[in-house]
Amino acid sequence: MQLKSIYKEVIFQAFIVLLLVIFVAVDKDHTHIHWNEIAFLANYVVTATIINYILLPRFFYPKKIKTFLVLLLLLLCATVVVEEFVLEQIFYPHTRGHYFHLLTTIAEVMPVILLLVAGKFAWDATVNQRKVESMNRMMIESQLEQLKQQINPHFLFNNLNNLYAYAIENSPKTPEIILELSALLRYMLYDCKEQSVGLQKEIDHIRSFIKISELQLEGKGDVVFNSNVQEDRSIAPLILIVFIENAFKHSQASQSENIRISIHIELKGDALTMHCENTYGMQSNQPNTEGGIGLQNAIARLNLLYPEAHKLDIQDDNGIYRVKLSINLKELKV
Repeated sequence: MQLKSIYKEVIFQAFIVLLLVIFVAVDKDHTHIHWNEIAFLANYVVTATIINYILLPRFFYPKKIKTFLVLLLLLLCATVVVEEFVLEQIFYPHTRGHYFHLLTTIAEVMPVILLLVAGKFAWDATVNQRKVESMNRMMIESQLEQLKQQINPHFLFNNLNNLYAYAIENSPKTPEIILELSALLRYMLYDCKEQSVGLQKEIDHIRSFIKISELQLEGKGDVVFNSNVQEDRSIAPLILIVFIENAFKHSQASQSENIRISIHIELKGDALTMHCENTYGMQSNQPNTEGGIGLQNAIARLNLLYPEAHKLDIQDDNGIYRVKLSINLKELKV
């Protein structure tokens, strides 16, 4: 991989030099190369190469700016000396070689060197951007894995206990619970391996989650879930479920009755909006929007996956906890 990157950079830099040769040394009227101009260009290329591969990595990027500037000035002086007292004496001994004009020489040297150095800056910026994007992808994958591992154990444990209780009672709901639980686990273990999933699958996962979570309420309240999603879109997996899970967790942990949870998901074009609202007992449980690994991960993943394409509004209003999340699904960064 390292050799491949070096190979690409060599081709990129060679292309820039070739363009300069065509622009500076090729006679457009008589279609031949001025070899004397090639010699002058070679002087600039050597200077730019020293700047690009010695001064920049060893002094400029490590923030040794004073040393970099001193060495850069010395190198440019050496370039001017080579041009004035070597190349001009060889190729123009009776004209330009007769006098020393510093400003004219600098005006000829600097544009070419600046162009070559700018090419290196552009290449390094591209490489660094790729590294940042790769790190972001790794961070997103790590957060998703952490989120999955956080949801699976306690959710599975609670529902296995419920399933056991229903099985003991020979409840007719037992097969339905097993089916919904199987769908949940299949989605989290297999479908969520991808960077994006179909919105319909995400909605089906939410619906299964709600069906199983309702069983844990045991008649202590009501749950309303509405979704108008008909067309399929792509969405980052498990980006919505954390807020819904929080609604159940906060309500059940703080109330023994009159629990109300309302979830509405609406799709208009590429704009997805989710309203999630739940009651909670103010005396025993104040929900914390900054707490919980799952919620923190969800917010971080939103910032990474939909950086300029989402709006999250969380309100705590006297025993009612409201979440409104809007996402432009078309802007998913993968």
